[in-house]
Parts: sequence; C-alpha cells; structure tokens
Amino acid sequence: MQDNFDQPVTFSGDQKLKLTQLVNEGMQVLHEIDTLQGGLSDTIKAVAEELNIKTGVLKKAIKVAHKAEFGKTQKEQELLETILQTVGKTL
Repeated sequence: MQDNFDQPVTFSGDQKLKLTQLVNEGMQVLHEIDTLQGGLSDTIKAVAEELNIKTGVLKKAIKVAHKAEFGKTQKEQELLETILQTVGKTL
C-alpha cells in the first residue's frame, strides 16, 4: 500500500468499525499500561527505601532481568572496569 497524503481518504463502514475498535482498544491498553507502570514505580520506591537502594538500580535490575541481558550487561561492566583501571580512574 502506498501512502498518498495528497488524496482525501474515505473509509467504508466496515473499515470505520475496525478503526474505531482498534483506537478504543488501543486507548484502553495504554491506560492499563500507565496504571501498571505507576504501581510498579510506587513499589520500586517503597522497596528501595526499605532496603536503602537507589531506585535506578532496582529499575535497571528489572529491565536487565526482563530482557534476559545479564551476560551482556556483565560483559559491558567488565569492559568498563578494564577501561577505568587502564586509565587509573578506579576507587
């Protein structure tokens, strides 16, 4: 299908119904995502406070676990440490 924005677009009755359903369901899903993200954020803040851990660290742990990228993240951390040691900027 080629996009041609110079021409007016008209939709049939069935197409209008499909578009309406898609937009309504999409809005509902995005609202649910916002609600879940807010709840997760509140939970992260509470646990971070309780365990005296920065919220950013917990968020990163969740993202790494979700994407199953721990090995990649660990290798990047090792490379970062090697670079810092090489330039004499370690603690």
